[in-house]
Amino acid sequence: MSERTGSAPGRVNLIGEHTDYNGGFALPLAIPARTTAHVRTREDGTVVAASTAPGTEPARFAVDSSPGDVTGWAAYVAGVFWALRDAGHDVPGADVRVDSTVPSGAGLSSSHALECAVAVTLNDLHGLGLDRTTLALLVQRAENHYVGAPTGAMDQMASLYGQDGHVILFDARAMTAEPVPCDLAAAGLSLVVVDTKVHHEHTDGGYGARRATCEAAAALLGVQTLREVQDEPVGDVVSKLDDDVMVRRVRHVLTENARVLDTVALLRAGRPGEIGPLLTASHASMRDDYEITVAEVDTAVEAALSAGALGARMTGGGFGGSVIALTAAADEARVSDAVRAAFDQHGYAPPSVFTVRPAAGAGIEESTQ
Repeated sequence: MSERTGSAPGRVNLIGEHTDYNGGFALPLAIPARTTAHVRTREDGTVVAASTAPGTEPARFAVDSSPGDVTGWAAYVAGVFWALRDAGHDVPGADVRVDSTVPSGAGLSSSHALECAVAVTLNDLHGLGLDRTTLALLVQRAENHYVGAPTGAMDQMASLYGQDGHVILFDARAMTAEPVPCDLAAAGLSLVVVDTKVHHEHTDGGYGARRATCEAAAALLGVQTLREVQDEPVGDVVSKLDDDVMVRRVRHVLTENARVLDTVALLRAGRPGEIGPLLTASHASMRDDYEITVAEVDTAVEAALSAGALGARMTGGGFGGSVIALTAAADEARVSDAVRAAFDQHGYAPPSVFTVRPAAGAGIEESTQ
């Protein structure tokens, strides 16, 4: 009986939020936390999925299930099987055992880490020969049409293309992933992550509503995506829109794309310590124009900046999740302590605070090849 073990990382998005489904730019990095999938082929047309995560129950479903047949955590597994088979890859049933160190609901792309781990493992196990971009698009299809979350492709591309010591410049229109050097430790910097413990789900309405607004704005502007007006002055673009909410959503997307490219320019110039103001401006735009932050997230950003962080922003789709703070390595503890103290003062649940570095993307464990 054939079996294989593969894994895929979570991700932190350094900058570039809600740009991917608008054809724009993002700058994610794969993180050391990973999800592992051990897959063993079955011959009875059944998938049995089990996870070590607390509160999850094993699930059993037909390998040819359809959207809506499987719900809960196992829908992410079922969705990958469905997407592969729908694309003409007749993968058989399997026992799938999942283990993960990626925090769930923290805005660190735990769902895509799970899907990408299953996808790379099935790809290798059955010799499908699919490249990483094709796998990313299949995982996006699983997320959009099976799970029901209207996400773009940035998270999958980060998980699949991540590299040690590099962030990944993702161009959603071109579907390319370009590594950009980002050795924070060598520059005396740390990237602190604050998991606020306010969990989110992309299947909730807020994410989809913002995507729909952007698509409606693009239609009014006579383009397929907002990326097509990126080179026009922002003021000229939004002056063509009458709805105030739509104006603010579009303004965020266009200015966020510009911030991504400015960040890339600084990193390529070897000046990572200067990207902080861009991170902070990104957060202000998400808070005021895209309206996707919550009180705990804003508190974490404000506390980090007050304690000397060079820049801070929410990372991920919003409505909870995590904050990142760029700090001098010597200030890491002070910033972390300040965030914990602010949460205690506000009566919030204690956050989880840790550091990350750019790590390797998805792959197969050599011992199982």
